Amino acid sequence: MLTVVCETPGTLRAHDRPLPERAADDVLLRVKRVGVCGTDLHIFTGNQPYLSYPRVMGHELSGTVETAPEGSALKTGDTVYVMPYLSCGTCIACRAGKTNCCTRIQVLGVHTDGAFTEYLSVPQQFVHKAKGVSLDQAAMVEFLSIGAHAVRRSGVGRSQRVLVVGAGPIGMAAMIFAQLRGATVTALDGRQDRLDFCTKSLGVRTGVTLGDTDEAQLAALTNNEFFDVVFDATGNPKAMERGFKFVAHGGTYVLISVVGANITFSDPEFHKREMTLMGSRNATAEDFETVLNAMRAGLIPQALNTHRLTLAEVPTKFQDLLDPKAGVIKAIVEC
Repeated sequence: MLTVVCETPGTLRAHDRPLPERAADDVLLRVKRVGVCGTDLHIFTGNQPYLSYPRVMGHELSGTVETAPEGSALKTGDTVYVMPYLSCGTCIACRAGKTNCCTRIQVLGVHTDGAFTEYLSVPQQFVHKAKGVSLDQAAMVEFLSIGAHAVRRSGVGRSQRVLVVGAGPIGMAAMIFAQLRGATVTALDGRQDRLDFCTKSLGVRTGVTLGDTDEAQLAALTNNEFFDVVFDATGNPKAMERGFKFVAHGGTYVLISVVGANITFSDPEFHKREMTLMGSRNATAEDFETVLNAMRAGLIPQALNTHRLTLAEVPTKFQDLLDPKAGVIKAIVEC
C-alpha cells in the first residue's frame, strides 16, 4: 500500500508498505480522506514539540471499514470517522472523562503513525459511524471538534464578546462554535485574506488586522472593556503573551495553541482582572457529537475545504500548502 512518510523536517517520501495486520480488537480501515492540519504543517517544518521522526502524518481521517472484530457494531463498508486520540482509559484524566488529556495519550500522526496511507488498523473504540455526513465532512470533524471543545470549556454564552486571535482552521472552528452559542465574535490576524474569509464565509462580525492600531481598534469595539472570552489559536508565544491584555475584567483566556516555549504574563494584571486562564487540548466524544450535529443541521460552511490533492501527490505538492498566496484554509487528501 502507498504510504507517505515525513522522514525528516521538509522531507516527504512515498513508500510501498505491506497492509497492516489487524489486532484482535482493531478495525482495519480503508482510508478515504485525510484533512491536512496545522499539526501536519508543523511536523513538516520541524516545529511540533511532541514528535520524533520518521512519522506518517495525518490524524483527521474518514474511511470505510474493511474488517472489524466479530460482534462489532461496525460492518464491512461502513463509512466512519476516527477519534485520533488513543487514550488509555485508566489514568486519572480518563477516569474523570477527560480522555483528551490522557497521561499516556497516543495521537495518530503525532505519537504514532497516522493516516497518510491507504489502510490503517485502529482500536475499535476510536472508530465511529459517520451517519448523515459525507466522507469530506467526516474528515473535518476532528479539527472542528478542537474549536468546539475550547468553546465549551470557556463557558461562553449569548451576547458575550469573544476575540479569536489566529484565523487558521482551529481559530475558525472556535469562531463558528462561539457564534452558535450566540456570542459576538471578532477575529484578529495578520492576513487580510483570512479575515475576509471569516467575515464573508463564517459570518464573523469584525476582522481586525494586526498592526500598530489593532489594540485601539479592539478597545473601540468594546467601549474600552475588551472581551469576555479570548481564544488564542496562533501557536506563537509572543501572541499568546500579548493576548492577556485583551481579556476583560472577570473574563476568560483560553490557550488552544501549544508551543515548545514558556509563556509569561504580568501577575498584577492577571489578578486585578480575576482572569480565568485555561488550556484546551484536543476534544472529547461530546465535542465530536456537537460537530456532527452541527454538520447534519447544515451549520458548518462547506467553504472551509479550499484545496484537494491525492495521496500520491503529497510528496511533491505538500510544500505548496505552506504558501500564503495559495489561500489554503483546509486541504483534504484523497486516498
